[in-house]
Parts: sequence; structure tokens; C-alpha cells
Amino acid sequence: MSYDLAVWEGERPADDKAAGRAFTDLYDRYVDTDTEHPATERIAAYVAALLERWCDLTEDVADTSPWSTGPLIGAACGPLVYFPMRWSTAEEVSSYAAALADSMGLVCFDPQQDRLRP
Repeated sequence: MSYDLAVWEGERPADDKAAGRAFTDLYDRYVDTDTEHPATERIAAYVAALLERWCDLTEDVADTSPWSTGPLIGAACGPLVYFPMRWSTAEEVSSYAAALADSMGLVCFDPQQDRLRP
């Protein structure tokens, strides 16, 4: 079981409902398509900052990576990164990931609970 977060560039939506619509729109445009969209510079920097804290799943020899997919940058599509993490580490990792997104001026959304983070 995994826990997913979505982080994207743009204005912070006014509320959870607007964030849900924004996430669906971004997902439809960038993820659920046959066209490849390389990560934007800001999203790539965000992913790199996450990987400074925890190693990528593809480089995890000690089974300590919290990510459920690898390479993590592969979850980035244009201005959006939609990434899963291990359920057992979700509380700590999602808290850090949400705070990091906020510090970098990015929007963080929890699709399981349909709410903005932090």
C-alpha cells in the first residue's frame, strides 16, 4: 500500500475543491497522455531536494528509501510531480514533502483526502 502526493507549480488554489479540480486538470494534461513532458526546472529542483533527504528507490541498497517508485524524477511530468511513498513512512515523509513544497513556492495536494497540504 502506498500514499500519494501531488506537487505542482502555480497559484495556490483558494480551497480543497479548487485544488482537486486543478490536480485533475494537470493530471489529464500531463500524466494521462501519450506525450512525454519533461519536468520543469522548479519541479526537478523539488525532486532533487527530496532526494537529498532520502535516496532514490533505484539506488536503495539498504531498503531505506520511502519512495514506492523509481527513479523519482520519473514521476514528474511538466509542472507536476505525482509520487507514491511507502505507507509505513507516509506521515514523516509527506510532512517533510509538503513543507518543502511550501518553502519552494509549490502547491502540495493530498489526492487521498482531497485536500491541500500543509
